[in-house]
Amino acid sequence: MEHNSFDFPAAIDVVDAARIRTGQIRVNASEALSAVPGLVARNRENYAQDLQISSRGFGARSAFGVRGVRLIADGIPASMPDGQGQAATFNLDMADRIEVLRGPFSAIYGNHSGGVIQLFTRDGTGRPSVESSVAGGSEGTRKVDVNAQGESGGVGYVVDTSRFETDGYRDHSAARRDQAFAKMTVKPSDSNLLTITASSLEQDDTQDPLGVTWATFQRDPRAGEIDVTDTAEPKRTLAERYNTRKSTSHKQLGASFEQRLGDDRLRVVAYGGNRQVIQYQSFSRGFQSSPSHSGGVIDFDRDFHGVDINYTHVRQFGSGKLRTTAGIDYSRSTDARRGYENFVGPQFGVIGNLRRDEEDRLTGVDPYLQVEWEGGPWVLSAGLRHSRLKVEVDDFYRSNGDDSGAVEYRETTPVAGVLYKVSPVLNVYASAARGFETPTLNELFYSPSGAGFNFGLQPASSKHVEVGVKAIVGSSTRVNAALFQVRTDDELVVDTSGGGRTSYRNASETLRRGVELSAETSFANGWSARMAMTALRATYETGFASVAAGSSLPGIPRANLFAELAWNDKADRFGAALEGIASKKFYTEDTNTEIPAPGYGVLNARVQAKQSAGRWKLTEFVRLNNLLDRSYIGSVIVGDANKRYYEAAPGRNWLVGVSAQYQF
Repeated sequence: MEHNSFDFPAAIDVVDAARIRTGQIRVNASEALSAVPGLVARNRENYAQDLQISSRGFGARSAFGVRGVRLIADGIPASMPDGQGQAATFNLDMADRIEVLRGPFSAIYGNHSGGVIQLFTRDGTGRPSVESSVAGGSEGTRKVDVNAQGESGGVGYVVDTSRFETDGYRDHSAARRDQAFAKMTVKPSDSNLLTITASSLEQDDTQDPLGVTWATFQRDPRAGEIDVTDTAEPKRTLAERYNTRKSTSHKQLGASFEQRLGDDRLRVVAYGGNRQVIQYQSFSRGFQSSPSHSGGVIDFDRDFHGVDINYTHVRQFGSGKLRTTAGIDYSRSTDARRGYENFVGPQFGVIGNLRRDEEDRLTGVDPYLQVEWEGGPWVLSAGLRHSRLKVEVDDFYRSNGDDSGAVEYRETTPVAGVLYKVSPVLNVYASAARGFETPTLNELFYSPSGAGFNFGLQPASSKHVEVGVKAIVGSSTRVNAALFQVRTDDELVVDTSGGGRTSYRNASETLRRGVELSAETSFANGWSARMAMTALRATYETGFASVAAGSSLPGIPRANLFAELAWNDKADRFGAALEGIASKKFYTEDTNTEIPAPGYGVLNARVQAKQSAGRWKLTEFVRLNNLLDRSYIGSVIVGDANKRYYEAAPGRNWLVGVSAQYQF
């Protein structure tokens, strides 16, 4: 339901277009999401594996892509039915805003909704315009973007295309990304709206630098891990010897139709697409001699589609207004998946013999209901979703046995919240929910014995509670604060990892307790400031295997902070800002015995300028990141069997950009 975030009993932050665009190259969502409390968005400096995003600790252990956090773009899921998603599919050049929901109310979105990140792109409006942007910076970073937008005869349109390239900060981390996006909005009358979107993402031979050990990071943060088994002299890194890389092609088409019937609303969303990935990994010939090993080359072709239909009914009830939304969400993906050896004779990094051949099917069906009553100072909200995910596997590679099988997960997730308007500028609220996470397809791939799918894995179930305050102080300051607790049973964790196989198990109970605080204010003479702080303690409440009770969940810092001081002149022609980002240490694995990624603090600065001349609008920016040239770990690969956990962040680096827009 559309709602004023100030009057809704949940922690919600909105990152507007200005924050997404100003002084940014608009390649990674982490550029804009670092200012959201409760969220950790890390650029791994590895475009083969995408961003690492966690919400209140959910998703922190993802080895690639985003899990545990639901991704949505223009109402269309960017997460697959099993919960695995890719933030790289977000088109930031045409973004109008990003909405970030944390806490109990995320459960209304079902499986893997420890948080929800929604991107909304701009609509084409007004007279036609064209814009071109060019940006470049350290490590051979460059990007070109061209877009057009406008509206004619009730039809709005947006078209965008861009190319991003980088030589990479870390050794063997070069990347090229081509992105395209189109959107059309048709409004036949004041009561209905049709929106059609199409997008594509192409990445060819994106290099994967892999993680490194602590000793290698200390020796050289840019360096890759040396392959000590290499017979060449000098010995090459693992990434170089195996030429680790990934190619991705992602295409998607979606449509939404909204019909207003007085205060009521019918909404239908339908989408479909295809994702193709081929990835070359660094597993040696010795590891792949195991009959159950699926090889060092992953090759899959995924078709996916889905439909979401809901109806909202509004009526007077007692002394207030009652809104009820009922709907059903259907999603399906089918993978033609193969695995190959990554060698032919003495040559590595090439496709060899077939080692895996299967079809994986995921089907999700989720009916849901949400009600809200608002009367006087009270807002009462509740929701219920019943999720069903079916996983089916047909194994066509029979020389190592038949791994065909199926499993079905079912869960009902209720949510409830209450908000009380103490005054027009002060709201207090409380909410609670039950959530769950099924194993992703990748987490089901291996059983602890190494043979066959791990269909015995159970979903993790969690109980969320939150209390919060939303306040407007004076005429120009907004403050949000939230206390939360999440207790999870059957947390999914790494069981065994080695020889190119990682299996998972259900751990005992975990507990997350934390506080979020954000504030935004403006001063005289164009000055403004904002701050987002999170303190989070995430622990295993009971021990398992070699993990002691009280151990911290890996990948989750106990505190992180964003702060910014900015200035803009009254005419909005010039601006500048100083940013600070800080994080406490975070562990690399469950036992907490390995060296954690140390805490860090960095400063960034930007300046921007705007000019107008007739129908032309020009903007320029200069950005300096890590001003003090700190050396630090930006992200970790949780539970890596070879202890190559660490992924270095860049030292001091710079970006410059210019854009020109012409309006007809």
